[in-house]
Order: sequence, then structure tokens, then C-alpha cells
Amino acid sequence: MAGDTRQRTKRRTTELSAELRGFKEVQRLSYECAEAVAAQLRPGVTEREAARMQREWLRERGVRDWFHMPFAWFGDRTAFTGFKIPLQFFPTNRALEPGMPFILDMAPVYKGHTADIGYSGSLGLNPVQDRLMSDLQAHRTLILDQVRERRSLRDIYEEVERLMIAQGYSNRHRAYPFGVIAHKIDRVKERSWAPTAFGFGTQALKGLASDALRGHREGWSPLWSPYRFSDHPPQPGLWAVEPHLGFRGTGAKFEEILVVTDSRDPEESAYWLDDDLPHVRRWAEEKAA
Repeated sequence: MAGDTRQRTKRRTTELSAELRGFKEVQRLSYECAEAVAAQLRPGVTEREAARMQREWLRERGVRDWFHMPFAWFGDRTAFTGFKIPLQFFPTNRALEPGMPFILDMAPVYKGHTADIGYSGSLGLNPVQDRLMSDLQAHRTLILDQVRERRSLRDIYEEVERLMIAQGYSNRHRAYPFGVIAHKIDRVKERSWAPTAFGFGTQALKGLASDALRGHREGWSPLWSPYRFSDHPPQPGLWAVEPHLGFRGTGAKFEEILVVTDSRDPEESAYWLDDDLPHVRRWAEEKAA
């Protein structure tokens, strides 16, 4: 058994090197950006300024295209309080204050590979958000286990929501368009000029639309939602997954890439692309303390 596990680990490492290295690289670049920008946040910085800081940091390192432009949410906007229309997701002049929670969210395309990440933090101590972040660990485990069992995306969504309710939280990814907890990502053709529309890269949107059309014909969707069109087993590919908890005006989430394959080996059928990310390290440190 131990030998089998070592072989699986060795095989997965080879696969990452050959096929997924670019996605892992851009995901790590994104989290590096989030940590760098978070370290520069001070009282009075606005959401718009924080979003611009992310854009500039990534552009200085070669990013020219986006799945979506960077977002920043401060205070009760981390829980999407009162969000009713898509325009409310865009950065505002809300200014950061001591103790205030924040979320940084970015989806760059780098060397033709896409990532979509979410980073939660606070300016100083915020015990509520700290608790939310700790309790998100159970969601990362639940999602992986259920995908490996080949439960339908709709069923997994409902299980995640039940866990949130049992923890005493509200499901804030319900506020996203179509209520999605995840969406598929893929490679994007590199171009010297990459236009955007309504904050989203047009090339990436075309790819998602193409997936949606193909999925409609074949009976699956690139959007992981609570609705009937997601009532199917996980489709092989890369999924940007973002469970988002809310509690009394404070929100927290992570977002990272889940790899889904058609392997019959449960451990190879689904796995998180990278276990060396800020929220995963945080949980390891909490366990060791």
C-alpha cells in the first residue's frame, strides 16, 4: 500500500511538471501578489486603490490578460452585504480601517495559463474572520472527498451549504452570478493586446462560453451552481473553487484550482493543484500550535 501511494505521488509530480506546471505557476504568482499587496494595506486605502495595486504588481511581472480584473472588498462588503446587482462587486471608495476584514480576488492569465484566487485577511486583529478562515478547512476537505465520490456538482454544493449552516454561517457565494461556488478554467491564447469587457478578459469569456455551448450539448456545465444545469458529475478539467462564508457582516473565502480527471483511482481522480498556499499553511500552523 505504501508503495502504491509513493507511485501515485511520483506520477502526479510528473504530470504537474508536464501538463499543469503553468497553472501552478500563475496560481502561486497570484497568491504572492495577494500577500505583497496585503502587506502594504494601511488605514485609508480604498478598494479601488487595492485593486490597482494588484493590477500594477502583476503587470510588472508580465501579466497582460485576465479572466477577470482584480477585485477588493473591505468591511461588510467581504460578506457581500446588500449585493443585488453585478456592478456592486466592482471596487469602490470604501476605505480600510483598523480591524477591518478584506478580501483580495484576482484572475490573471500568464503565459497562456489562468488562475483565479481569493485571499482573506484583516488590517490588524479580527477574531471573527480568523474563525471563518479556520472553519473553511472543513470545506476544502469536504469538496475534495465528494468530488472523488463522483457526486453531482449540485449535490456537493448542497452539502457545502449544509456544512456552512451547521457551522452557524451563511453561504455568501449564493450572491455570485448564478450562485456559483466554482467555474472551469483553461488555457488562453497569448496576445500582445488583450481587451476586457465589464472587467473580464474577452478571450477567457469566449472560452467559457465555448465550454458552456459544448457542455449544453453533452449534458454538463462549466459553472458549478445549485441549479439543475449543474446536476451532473464533475467534468474533467481545472476548476477554480471558492467557498465563501459570511457571519454578521464579515466574510472570508479561499479560491484555488481543483484538478479533476477521469481516473478510476480515487486519489488521482481529483486533487488540489497545490498544497503550499497561504490558507493551507495557516491550517498546518494552527494544527501544530
